[in-house]
Amino acid sequence: MQIVCLDLEGVLTPEIWIAVSEKTKISALRATTRDVPDYDVLMKQRIKILKENNLGLKDIQAVIGTLKPLEGALDFLNWLRERFQVAILSDTFDEFALPLMRQLGYPMLLCHRLEIDEKGAVTGYKLRQKDAKRESVRAFKNLNYKVIAVGDSYNDTTMLSEAHAGILFKPPQNVINDFPQFPVTRVYAELQDVLLKAGKNLEKAG
Repeated sequence: MQIVCLDLEGVLTPEIWIAVSEKTKISALRATTRDVPDYDVLMKQRIKILKENNLGLKDIQAVIGTLKPLEGALDFLNWLRERFQVAILSDTFDEFALPLMRQLGYPMLLCHRLEIDEKGAVTGYKLRQKDAKRESVRAFKNLNYKVIAVGDSYNDTTMLSEAHAGILFKPPQNVINDFPQFPVTRVYAELQDVLLKAGKNLEKAG
């Protein structure tokens, strides 16, 4: 049995923090895991900026409520689910993801949780577990799945490395330069072709 593990933001949906940055005009919130490899450093930076600008969970959720999946994402996801088991492994948060999951037909999502105080301010976050994407892939492998992983950022590269096959989708050039071992795809049709080839290769390998 084969399972495809997908990143969420940048693969199926827009980058939430970039959308928040554009709405609030706070350029420092544009930073994502495409720019900052250390997720803890990135999140502490984001929480500090939110506090300095008196922005809370409701402000972020208001922006998320305006977002839609990337063009073609739902068709791609439906195509994928007809051919593979599918899990979305994301470093987003349950408090952010629901509106986007609704538009994608509620696929399986494994992500994290935010810490929110009584005033609705974001005070911290709780990881599902450390290096959760890699550990999720490892768990699927322990269940005797053949795993294909798809992502676009630095925080996806551990799951791509752990999987039987890893694929980059619309990554920035710095990620391509740092991880040349992974094939690069830029549109869903191309990704579909590479996924099918990877699946056939895994099937042959037994």
